[in-house]
Amino acid sequence: MQLSVNGFASYAYTGGKPLDATLQAIVFIHGAELDHSCWGLQSRWFAHHGFAVMAVDLPGHGRSAGAPLASIESMAAWIMAVLDAAGIQRAALVGHSMGSLAALDAAASFPERVTRLALLGNATPMPVSKALLDAARDEPARAESMICAWSHSPRGHIGGNTVPGMWMYVASRRLGARAGRSALFNDLSACNNYAGGLESAAKVRCPALLLCGSRDQMTSPKSAQNLSKALPDARLRILDGAGHSIMAEQPDAVLDALRLFLLS
Repeated sequence: MQLSVNGFASYAYTGGKPLDATLQAIVFIHGAELDHSCWGLQSRWFAHHGFAVMAVDLPGHGRSAGAPLASIESMAAWIMAVLDAAGIQRAALVGHSMGSLAALDAAASFPERVTRLALLGNATPMPVSKALLDAARDEPARAESMICAWSHSPRGHIGGNTVPGMWMYVASRRLGARAGRSALFNDLSACNNYAGGLESAAKVRCPALLLCGSRDQMTSPKSAQNLSKALPDARLRILDGAGHSIMAEQPDAVLDALRLFLLS
C-alpha cells in the first residue's frame, strides 16, 4: 500500500489484505536499517484474522521515499502521520528495537491514539557503542557484520531457522544491504541520542507488552525489566534462547505472544 506522508511516498505492507480502516488497527515498526519484511508472519496472521494491518517502511527504508528520520521523536510523529494518511484514528503499535523506541514515544506523546503497545527487543535508554557508531559511519558493511554477530543467538549463527534452507545471519546481511548507505548510522545515532525513554514510559496510558530474548546481547532482558517498572500497565515475557533478532529466530513464539496480548 502506498501512502503520501509529509509529501513523500510511503509504503505499508497490509498483510495480503486490502486495508479496512474500520477494523481494529495494528502498526508494525521495524528496527534500524530494516523494513516491513521482518514482520512477515505476524503481519499476515493479523491481517487474515480481522485486523487492519500496516507494517511500515520508515522514510529512507525499504520502499518509502525521503531521507531517514534523524530522531526517535520524529519517527513517532511520522507514525501518527501514517495513521492520518490511512484514515485511522487509533491503533496498537508493535515495534522492534529502534521501532520499539518510536512506538514508546508515540504512545507517550499521543496517548489518545494508541490502544496497546508491544515493545520487542527494547532497551530504554538504548546506548550504542562508539565502535559500532564509528563503523556505521565509515564502514557500513563492517558495522552490519558486527550487528549480525551480536543480534543472533548462538543457534541463529549456525542455522535454526524454522524455514528449511534459510540462514538467518546472511538474510539479515542482505536485508541491511538494501538500505541506503547513511541509514544505519542515522538509525543507530537516533537510538543512542534518545534520552527520554523512561520519562515517556510514565506517560503511557495503554497496556504494554515487553518481549525479549534471553540471549539478547544488544538489548538485555535486564533493561526490559527496568522499563516494565516504569510503565503503568506492563507485562514482561522472555523467550528462552532467542537473541535480538527475535522475530527471525522464534517467529511462532513471537506471534503467540502478540496474539495473547492483542486479543485479550
